[in-house]
Amino acid sequence: MAPRPLHYCSCGTRLASDNRTGRCAGCRQRDRERFVRPQAVPEEFWSHAELRAALGSRHFGRVLRAYRCHPFHGVRPLAQGIVARWLGINQSQLSRLENGPPLQDLERLVAWARLLAIPEYLLWFRLPAGQAAAAGATEPLRGNPAATPPSDVQPPALMLSGFMQNRVNDLAAMQSLRTADSQLGGGYFYATVATYLQHNVGPRLFGGGPVDGEEDGVFTAAAAITEMAGWMAHDAGRDTLAERHFRRALGLAHAGQDHQLGAHIFGSLSHLAHHTGQAKQAVAYAVEGHKRLRAGAPHPAVEARLLAMQARGYAVLGEDAACGQQLRKAEKVLAGAPDEGPSPWVSPFDHASLAAEAARCFRRLRRYGAARRQAERVVELRPRHRARSRAFAQLMLVSILIAEGKPDEACAVAAEVLEATRSLGSYLVVQQLDELERLLGPFRRNRDVAAFLDILSAELRERRWLANWLPAVEVTGSSTVAP
Repeated sequence: MAPRPLHYCSCGTRLASDNRTGRCAGCRQRDRERFVRPQAVPEEFWSHAELRAALGSRHFGRVLRAYRCHPFHGVRPLAQGIVARWLGINQSQLSRLENGPPLQDLERLVAWARLLAIPEYLLWFRLPAGQAAAAGATEPLRGNPAATPPSDVQPPALMLSGFMQNRVNDLAAMQSLRTADSQLGGGYFYATVATYLQHNVGPRLFGGGPVDGEEDGVFTAAAAITEMAGWMAHDAGRDTLAERHFRRALGLAHAGQDHQLGAHIFGSLSHLAHHTGQAKQAVAYAVEGHKRLRAGAPHPAVEARLLAMQARGYAVLGEDAACGQQLRKAEKVLAGAPDEGPSPWVSPFDHASLAAEAARCFRRLRRYGAARRQAERVVELRPRHRARSRAFAQLMLVSILIAEGKPDEACAVAAEVLEATRSLGSYLVVQQLDELERLLGPFRRNRDVAAFLDILSAELRERRWLANWLPAVEVTGSSTVAP
């Protein structure tokens, strides 16, 4: 048998016969570090003609582009997403810096020059004495997500105890839990919501006590909080349990005579049907939601959400024109104001929410440019404390970039997701990260992709505890049963 040919890393190190990355361990470690901070460069790096010309132009955006395209980094330039991550901005902002007018913000100029370790004699501005050379550098990815919420968020047990001791009304309790859930994910708070339903709301459903003086208030409160429990179960990967919660919530909303909440719950059932690959059923739920909404006062946000659910159904069927028509209707409706006060029990559906649904539609229709613009809009509109919603948009953007043949940019965005979701108890986010590992597999010979996959693999090993986190109980009325 003929011996296998020897192969080497670009640095000259001999590689093992089963090494499929084309990179030695030392180079792969440097590649991983490149995701979080600039590499140290030799003095002659700054003598490169294009970089010197960019520095001479006094345009920091051109300096950044010349830095990215320097031969030192290899045949392929550094991805904009990687450099943007170092600078604490997004890829679109970096693109505008490179192609727009010169940056005039001295504070940023100084911080970024320090970060890249540009020799002061090459700069057209002075660096204040005594600043750390790596000011503004991003901390490396490390560790695993904590099994308890971050210190600035009240633990679920204390939150529940506070509700009971202070006799917090149902609406205030729901809003507090909804805010915490949006920041940390369903894994943390499902048990809290189930306990609240069992001990605080359930007895009143059968005892007949009104809430806040409203005859049907207890049924409406039970419907809204049960629907929220459904979303938490869905976020924790329990879709069958989520559907049971949604259906139970639908009956409670009918008893409470809150037509807007009932229509909203049909929207939740529609979303779940889309998630489980039942597009026709999802459209049917959305149609039923429209019927329920017409039985009472209009609610533009709920109507827009139902239209977006129908648009997703048309996208699955490949009906581009019909999908676009529903999205345009949704945008127009969302701009309107309700005729009277909207139900306070309905969770918000805003322009970022609609952009997220539009991105899903366009991705399904393979209109990747439009999908990317919508996903980028969600990232721009969603504040960082809305970690889960922002992560879903970024992961959608990652999948679109991969489909467009830009895996290095995809990895830069995905690295930001890993860092931002370390404390997020969302099984759905972990599931999408798992899928990302498969999508990036064909690009493993790209050194940026190989470096990121090493990081991703280690992170996923730490995060898979979420699969078994959700307690195996649910609440029906005032009793606890196995799901």
